[in-house]
Amino acid sequence: MSKQQPVWKKKPEDADFAGALHFLSLVLPTVKAEKLVLSMRKTKTIELAAKDLLRASNLPLLPPDEPHVDDDLKKIRKGKPLAPVLLVRGDISRGIPLIVADGYHRICAIYYYDDGAPIHCRIADGLID
Repeated sequence: MSKQQPVWKKKPEDADFAGALHFLSLVLPTVKAEKLVLSMRKTKTIELAAKDLLRASNLPLLPPDEPHVDDDLKKIRKGKPLAPVLLVRGDISRGIPLIVADGYHRICAIYYYDDGAPIHCRIADGLID
């Protein structure tokens, strides 16, 4: 018997976009961060696998007992919806990895639950002008 697929909210909430803006403002000029978040608001949600997101971002897998990962694993098991992950496309030819602007812990939780399960994402282009 296969595992139940994680449930996803139809779209990110304002708090998710605010979190993405806060993070991106730490690593990019604020104007650029605002443009990327606006792009995330406008783009369609797509599905990508946790294992691919971790590889593309070069981020380590957080441990399952990390509090946010653990909370998300509990939500998944209870069938509670998760917010889509917010991303900024990297550029491998320039050594720039995928940026996880919001939802790193959700990616890790899905990886532990089922590394091939689809993760709902919004991805912004335009990091490199």
